[in-house]
Amino acid sequence: MELEQLICDAAAQRLPDLLADGGRWAARRLFDGFREGYAGLTVDLYAHTLVFHRHEPLLNDGQLGMLAVQLRQLLPWVRAVLVKDRKPLLAVAAAPAELQAMRRGRLLWGEKPDRRLRENDVWYALDLQMNQDDSFYLDTRLLRAWLKDNLSGKTLLNTFAYTGSLGVAALAGGATQVVQLDRNPQFLNLAKQSYALNGLPVQRSDFLTGDFHPLTARLRRAGVQFDAAVLDAPFFAVTASGRVDLENDMERLINRLRPLVRSGGWLVAINNALFVSGRDYLASLQCLCDGGWLTIEQLVPVGADCIGRCPVAAADPAPFVHSTKIAVLRVRHAAG
Repeated sequence: MELEQLICDAAAQRLPDLLADGGRWAARRLFDGFREGYAGLTVDLYAHTLVFHRHEPLLNDGQLGMLAVQLRQLLPWVRAVLVKDRKPLLAVAAAPAELQAMRRGRLLWGEKPDRRLRENDVWYALDLQMNQDDSFYLDTRLLRAWLKDNLSGKTLLNTFAYTGSLGVAALAGGATQVVQLDRNPQFLNLAKQSYALNGLPVQRSDFLTGDFHPLTARLRRAGVQFDAAVLDAPFFAVTASGRVDLENDMERLINRLRPLVRSGGWLVAINNALFVSGRDYLASLQCLCDGGWLTIEQLVPVGADCIGRCPVAAADPAPFVHSTKIAVLRVRHAAG
């Protein structure tokens, strides 16, 4: 099948769900070539902006421009097209600043990318050129819906918050307090913009900038507890305060966070490591549960737009549906 037809067919398959979630202001993965027949290219839609993630130098800008023309026939509200080169080594002669700009994205067409989107009746601020990612993760859409539906009247600690979308969803659903924790103040500033879009009050004390290890230790020493916590760590990172390694240290990270959740509360543990199978991740969670202080309450799926029509992964994610593996754990303490 011709590539244009392959991508347009995939986008058309997503269109009914996209329109049901706000249409022109919604966000979806339109095509994942790794799962749908053209490895190296991913096409995302954020409101009125198309984003091409070019993982390999397979298509030039002219070819991507033609693809955009075809997609605009299906999505006539698109008014900007952004290209991100995830591996810009194809431009080996370029200066480091140019390579970084290629990762962050270049406008192929239009005046400027969108600065906001709407999902499940909640607004989120965007900065599509802030870094290599798009400032908003599409694969946690159903988790945002779960948080919005389940945290009314409750408190949440959102660790590795990035731009805070999980916490924003909880507040939009009636959470009484959300503490957002991330190392990068630029990311948390975007979270504050999302608060403003939804008329949510910004409490400076609810935004903690710094490393996970010392900040969670400080909260434990203070005896602070929450009704729920989210652990959405990067695959691997090393700081002066400690290591984050989803392949080898997920259990340790969960155990550091568990004391901060009230007895009877939830700990949402996300493992997005491509090379960690769903069976191995579930086994590690079940090992944690053997002590009786945690139970696996449910697995939150990833939206069909991110799964694609022919799901594949570096490691089999089953019983999860995607390499972004989301589990909701119920916490119990001795006094509970």
